[in-house]
Amino acid sequence: MQRLKSTLAHTTLYTVIILLTSLAGCGRNDTQGGADETQQYLMIKGSDTMVHLASTWAESYMDANPNAEISVTGGGSGTGIAALINGTTDICAASRSMKEKEYQLASANGAQPQEFVVARDGIAVVVNPTNPVGELSVEQIGKIYTGAYTNWNHVGGPNENIIVLSRESSSGTYVFFQENVLKKKDYTQSARLMPATSAIIQSVSTDTWTIGYVGLGYAMEAGSKVQMLSVKAASNSPAIVPSEETVSSGDYSIARPLHLYTTGAPQNLVKNFIDYCLSVAGQKIVRETGYVGVQ
Repeated sequence: MQRLKSTLAHTTLYTVIILLTSLAGCGRNDTQGGADETQQYLMIKGSDTMVHLASTWAESYMDANPNAEISVTGGGSGTGIAALINGTTDICAASRSMKEKEYQLASANGAQPQEFVVARDGIAVVVNPTNPVGELSVEQIGKIYTGAYTNWNHVGGPNENIIVLSRESSSGTYVFFQENVLKKKDYTQSARLMPATSAIIQSVSTDTWTIGYVGLGYAMEAGSKVQMLSVKAASNSPAIVPSEETVSSGDYSIARPLHLYTTGAPQNLVKNFIDYCLSVAGQKIVRETGYVGVQ
């Protein structure tokens, strides 16, 4: 009888251990495991420029992996990086590189961000299709956005005030444009800060004298709703239209890498998804959505 009691006790203890082990496997981190698991969840947050690209990747990945559930939201690169630092997203999509102070904040939170360049993007400067101005130099664009030029006749156009449209400061595109076109000068106080790229496309398409900047993929998708300006790297340089070819070759001067960031080396579903983004199939999606591949 005593032996029976001992056997039952050991059996009960073993059952509890198995139960606790199973429950431990239900945590969020472990749901990013291999393909044999019944549920996998991944959150991607950040760049509005990359929302369409990341969403297309996610849909394609989920089609091939029915157990995976991937959520993609925008809000801007800065918002995504903050979420990565705070541990509220699995992957940050960013159209700019993380800053040193952001790396320091992440390190203070016990995270070591890993960077993956997954595509390249040209920044298209767009105006209304009826605007007669078809090309500008980087210097001229910078003067428009810092407020030195306020009328289209300053750049060879008609006597009409320039309505300047910009993304909000949380946008990676805002930061990239300020550093590379405005040469780190402040935006004009008259610039209208738009909450999303789609808002810039909408405004430019309906208001004759606006000017805005958007990711190349969005400009191509907008088609005849907007006019992409040819851009001169310098006043004596040729005017180059942004395209996959001119961005890839380096001829178009307003271009940048697009990144995915993880906290530490990616594992399980996170790693599988990034590997997919960099695969032949993933890079085909890059090109189909108007961006430039890195593979």
